[in-house]
Amino acid sequence: MIQMTEYEKLLDKAYSQLPEKATQTERFEMPYAESHLQGTKTIIRNIDVIASKIRRDGQLLSKYFSKELAVPATYANGKLTLHGKFSDRAINEKLTNFVNAYVLCKECKKPDTKLIEGAHGVKSLLCEACGARSPIR
Repeated sequence: MIQMTEYEKLLDKAYSQLPEKATQTERFEMPYAESHLQGTKTIIRNIDVIASKIRRDGQLLSKYFSKELAVPATYANGKLTLHGKFSDRAINEKLTNFVNAYVLCKECKKPDTKLIEGAHGVKSLLCEACGARSPIR
């Protein structure tokens, strides 16, 4: 029979005092758009909150939604007005696509990134956590 060393006893004691793992291991929570219809327009009320959570400019989000949904968009007073009728599901799906393309690192999947413009106007995603660079379409 193998005897436990003093180190192994202390290690077991330390492990027994550790708390249970948290149910959620992600520190980044995907923001969701709060929108409502007003006639033929869709208004996203919390675009500034979303922009601050993902650390991107509201104008960039406005431009992305406008291109992806193929409608004119107006960004003013902390609201984004899309000139068309869209469901919450469609808007949040586009928002998820934006976060995957423009926010999350392609290597480590962390949101600690920033957009940089390189040579010839090519935009890249620079991860502050792992240092990876990846071009953006």
